[in-house]
Amino acid sequence: MSGPLQGCRVIELAHIMAGPVAGLMLADMGADVVKVEKAQGDDTRRFVPPTINGESAAFMMMNRNKRGIVLDLKSAQGLEVLRRLLRDADVVIENYRLGTMEKLGLGYEELRKLNPGLIYAEISGFGRTGPYAHRGGFDLIAQGMSGLMSITGEGAGRPPVKVGAPVSDITAGILLAMGIAAAYSHKLKTGEGQKVDTSLFEAAITQTYWQSAITFATGSSPGPMGSAHPMNAPYQAFETADGWINIGAANQTNWERLVHVLGAPELNDDPRFASNAERIVNREALEDVLSVILRTRSTAEWLEALETSGIPAGPVLSIDEMHNDPQTLARDMVPEVAHPVVGAVRTLGLPVKFSETPGGVQRAAPVLGQHTREVLLEAGYSQAEVEDMIRAGAARQEESLA
Repeated sequence: MSGPLQGCRVIELAHIMAGPVAGLMLADMGADVVKVEKAQGDDTRRFVPPTINGESAAFMMMNRNKRGIVLDLKSAQGLEVLRRLLRDADVVIENYRLGTMEKLGLGYEELRKLNPGLIYAEISGFGRTGPYAHRGGFDLIAQGMSGLMSITGEGAGRPPVKVGAPVSDITAGILLAMGIAAAYSHKLKTGEGQKVDTSLFEAAITQTYWQSAITFATGSSPGPMGSAHPMNAPYQAFETADGWINIGAANQTNWERLVHVLGAPELNDDPRFASNAERIVNREALEDVLSVILRTRSTAEWLEALETSGIPAGPVLSIDEMHNDPQTLARDMVPEVAHPVVGAVRTLGLPVKFSETPGGVQRAAPVLGQHTREVLLEAGYSQAEVEDMIRAGAARQEESLA
């Protein structure tokens, strides 16, 4: 693996999404991430359909660039193997329920004795402290309790809507990866490990910066506004003759440019739209006026005119259209890797680019137990010891790939 985290060894004891997001971020930046799975595998392997040649598309997305092993942590031998791996690791990522690692003898206090430099990274529903620490973590629940669902949707009086993507899961994983990178920097300077703890709840709360600022200032909680912005107008999606377009004429200069592009100079003299503050107060009237004009031409025609005038704008793309957009491809955000079962498979790329230590996607997600022998031999076990563990069921290797 190449990247700025090359040489960092990570043991991932995480499943589904939030923890694996942290692992894939670190792996994409060069860390050697060893994913430890139970005999049945990460539950994401059963998030089907869709599959590609029988392999879960969801699992392959979340676990590229990682090596995968299977250990039976209910067996003494399996636990001892894991302890040996953790003894020499830089980072462990876990997202079990509160108390699970302690019951296994793998809590932070135990592991810091084994490895004082270990970064013990936890991700949970609500964090490891506070009255909700014992609760499980789910993206939908976090979105609702964070206030995020109260500001998402078409408008007042409509049913609550969650963000289409599991933003609390994904954001929590990114936050944990950021915390791990910071803790790793500290470790490189001092040799000291530490605990890093974040949650889906806090990750969703971070999505409410603007709306929280409004609430702190006014004492009133804002509600859903569709695609509109609570502090700028016009800054939202508008229907065109053949689709939808986002327009971000958020400051006065861009507003005046937009008026010119729309061929509606009278809007400059309308007191309802004289400044951003007036446009926010009269947002509904503004939407009505602009919608009538924008429906008269195609998305492509408006985009050309808006771009020529320097007004921020863009089409509303489907996921497939995004995958094939030239900017997506130019930024290597849809790389292709070779999977041992599927063959060539597309995934999403590393969204952070480094000039001197480039990372990226270099390895497909592992088949269940693909790297068990390899990792255990690296850990110092003999070939005979590894074979004994596999025969005893303490470890598992995918024999077709051995």
